[in-house]
Amino acid sequence: MADLPPRVTGARRWLPPIGSPGYHALLICVAIFILGPLGGISAAFMNFSIGFFIGGQVLAGILGSAVTLPYGPEGKHGANYMQTMAASVAGMSGMVVLIQAMAWMGLPEPASWKLVLYILSIGMLGVGAGMLYTPIVVDRMQLAFPSGLAVANILRALTDPTLLKRSIAQLGGGALAGYSGGLLALKTASLAAVGASAKLIGRIDGWEISTSTFGAGMIVGARIAFPALVVAAAGEWLKPTLVSAGWLEEGAPFRKIGFIIALGTILGAAIVDIGLIMVQAVRQFRQAHTTAAVPAEDWKRVNLTRLILWVAFWAVAVIGIGSQVLAQPIWFVTAAVALVFLFVLVNGISAGISDSNPISSAFVLTVFILAALGLKDPGVGLMCGAIMLISCSSGGDMQQDRSTGWRLGTNRVIQFRYQVVGIAMGAVLCVVLAKLFMSAYPELRVDQFAQSGAEEASRWKSAMTYKFVGALRGITTNQPHVMTALQIGIAIGLVTEALRKLLKRAAWYRAFATGSTTGRTTDFVLDAVILPSPYASSFGGFVPLKTTYWWVAGGIVGSLWEVWEKRTAARPASAGRRHWSGRNSLRHEHHFAGGRRPDRRRIARRAQRGHP
Repeated sequence: MADLPPRVTGARRWLPPIGSPGYHALLICVAIFILGPLGGISAAFMNFSIGFFIGGQVLAGILGSAVTLPYGPEGKHGANYMQTMAASVAGMSGMVVLIQAMAWMGLPEPASWKLVLYILSIGMLGVGAGMLYTPIVVDRMQLAFPSGLAVANILRALTDPTLLKRSIAQLGGGALAGYSGGLLALKTASLAAVGASAKLIGRIDGWEISTSTFGAGMIVGARIAFPALVVAAAGEWLKPTLVSAGWLEEGAPFRKIGFIIALGTILGAAIVDIGLIMVQAVRQFRQAHTTAAVPAEDWKRVNLTRLILWVAFWAVAVIGIGSQVLAQPIWFVTAAVALVFLFVLVNGISAGISDSNPISSAFVLTVFILAALGLKDPGVGLMCGAIMLISCSSGGDMQQDRSTGWRLGTNRVIQFRYQVVGIAMGAVLCVVLAKLFMSAYPELRVDQFAQSGAEEASRWKSAMTYKFVGALRGITTNQPHVMTALQIGIAIGLVTEALRKLLKRAAWYRAFATGSTTGRTTDFVLDAVILPSPYASSFGGFVPLKTTYWWVAGGIVGSLWEVWEKRTAARPASAGRRHWSGRNSLRHEHHFAGGRRPDRRRIARRAQRGHP
């Protein structure tokens, strides 16, 4: 008698079989209508309130695992599909800053359907280009993609029901605390209804509470948070000198010139890093190229001809929509599309090695390159820069998600389809959220760079928008001091990052920094104050001083929490128990895998630069 298949019991008997149409319908509905919008709202709010956003892979991975838990270990593929789709929605939603930049610059806003079509086309081009380079950066070079590794380990670990419950509980507690603090910050006038005096309300207003900044500071820790405070404080101290030199108007904030210097430091550090990354990439490529080619597994196979046709179609679509529907000069749109194939590869290698996808730097560099080709109109610069921003964001997400799938053995073609659906939903949600937020909070339309009514917008730092608008306006005005500030910033970034690389790679320093309490303290002071990473310190040039207070406060709490976790984990009674922190799950990726933790600077750089 033939063996009968095992009887399905428990919650799984109510769920559709893996691989069936009902199975994919379930995953898509959860990802597109629940996880995606959650991540999208979070990304939009973070970009409006701070100026960078953290990808939704971890959030979607945790919540998605709750859906696929009844499937057991094989459920990790379904959770991966959902986090891929939800993260695409979140990443596209973070592009709301482009529409905010239009409002700041007083540009006529195109019809919603035109914006959705343009954003969608660029996103489709980005995922196609990202998929095109996947065999190079993921399969052949086998770059680390630390966040991709983190998500893969999280999806494996969260097949444990106890661990999953603890993760969701901590995630829910953090969300409730963030919502309560954010509501208090935005609705301080409502405190009068519970008897608060006008004096107390005014004092709370003066605190400029920012739970999103505090929470982001908890993620990066004190080592990364402190440099921003150092730069912002130094800028306040230098303001009288800058005013007397004519670099700042009387009463203007430091960040009006500080963002140029900060941008320069990022570019300077990026020159060092990209140079080293390309050298390392060539070495890895040669090493991998010498090994015998192995036939691709079924889950890894992609129809290259169809992929090339996909990329070509959407490249032509972006050029056609940009030039014919949005009336942008075809020459500059075409040049921006051509640059996509360079920056998606470079940014993908950067993300694969350093876990940093510098999308905002790619935007600014594109504007500068187009300016060198004759661009003078900031509106055209914004629309062309949008091509780079969106494509590098979606292409980087594509490669990171493929690295997660590579570790799990997830079907690559199916994962691509999930990402495409996420891009389509994200394009719509981007425009919807931009209009929703800016209608509910009209101060988001206030041009903080021009300082016209900026006081009412003080709760919304919008550092990424500030950076974009400043760079775009810089190409239309002849301001020698701006170029001087940029050159100073580039020099600072180059020298600082080169010194950091030399010092951190020296065997004697590594032994000193890890061998004693004195060494660890010295290393912290070096990173936080004396020789901080330009990526970390630049944040102080993009936001006001008070914002850095919340940033540092969150960093201190996050670092103290990490110390507490280490001590708890070291107790004999805790031996063998898994510890989970929803605050920074990426930091624990190798804890689940049984290896060493990733360099927290890599995680912080990603949060700081792109994902700004």
